[in-house]
Amino acid sequence: MENFADVQYILTSFLMLMMGALVMWMAAGFAMLEAGLTRSKNNVVILIKNIALYSISVIMFYFIGYNLMYGGDGAFMGDIAFSLSGIHYDDHSVMADFFFQVVFVATASSVISGVVAERMRLWPFLIFVVFLSSIIYPIQGHWSWGGSNLGGWIHGFSDFAGSTVVHSVGGWAALAGVLVLGARKGKYGKNGEVRPIMGSSLPLATLGTFILWFGWFGFNGGSVLAMGSRSDIDSIALVFADTNMAAAVGAMTAAILTQLIYHKVDLTMVLNGALGGLVAVTAGPDLGMFAATIDGLVAGILVVFAIPLFDKLRIDDPVGALSVHLVNGIWGTIAVAIWNPEVTFLVQIKGIVTIGLFTFLSSLTLWYLLKILIGIRVSEEEEYDGEDLHETGLEAYPEFAKHLK
Repeated sequence: MENFADVQYILTSFLMLMMGALVMWMAAGFAMLEAGLTRSKNNVVILIKNIALYSISVIMFYFIGYNLMYGGDGAFMGDIAFSLSGIHYDDHSVMADFFFQVVFVATASSVISGVVAERMRLWPFLIFVVFLSSIIYPIQGHWSWGGSNLGGWIHGFSDFAGSTVVHSVGGWAALAGVLVLGARKGKYGKNGEVRPIMGSSLPLATLGTFILWFGWFGFNGGSVLAMGSRSDIDSIALVFADTNMAAAVGAMTAAILTQLIYHKVDLTMVLNGALGGLVAVTAGPDLGMFAATIDGLVAGILVVFAIPLFDKLRIDDPVGALSVHLVNGIWGTIAVAIWNPEVTFLVQIKGIVTIGLFTFLSSLTLWYLLKILIGIRVSEEEEYDGEDLHETGLEAYPEFAKHLK
């Protein structure tokens, strides 16, 4: 029996490590997607943001965030500590668990990066990531995955791999940021017209989407959190298949809808349709292929209509992340109550609203403080020239730049 327990310990820890590595690779996907859907004059700052936000998330979640999320039984938050030495698990390695959890934190920060792209200063954004990864994300995570359930307020809330806990949290924080920040210059006309601002590379954006799709198998598959039996492997296989199906259906739904509405297929909508399906299924990737199909179908529809809706509201989201991660994070979490009879709509909605209000209000407060204390937006001149020259002195594609001497 002891040897059997050792094998379970090894296999489950290995699952977390390998699936965590896949999720870490999603950081590259977010970077490529954001760089492809924005203008090349801002690409260097975007790449710095994406590698820095991952690094900050690792550091802050280790020293503060992980303990707030998992250390202790406080209703509001866990223990404040500066190491993982007091935490251990009988069925898997604590460091494997930390590694698997920390890559999720970085995903939430990556969502924000795309929404505020092309006009937010670099360092205020990174300061926000410090607080998100060490305080905001871990506290709300403590209520769901950390086991507190806010004293029973959201007891029974179900979010398998983080449609709300990760993706909507990133979306709420991003929404707060963009409301404080404002739109890019020239995006909206005085009479309400929306002017498209084309990205620098659709091939790069497509590559980023495929990387994210690939990494999502780790995101959802690793969240089974066990690989010690045949039933565990069956569960992981089902999660992989459901995840894949939701993305495929989301992509094709967006393709068909844009053809019907605009008489042309919009690649950016197709990419976001796939990502929307992935976000939606994340709350319940273990609920079967039919559920995954409907999750992806509705996600593709929501993306196609939510992106222009945000533009009508003059909320400038260069990459469509609010529609993908916030809107479909909410949809996917609610959908769990459709497919799982043990979960109620009321508790899912309570969880969504509670986590959403906390994240949005705390983020809004922090964004305003940053705006007042140090400023968060680049000048009009810097926005016109591009953030790269002013923030870094580098250009992503110098051979094509007008600034060559």
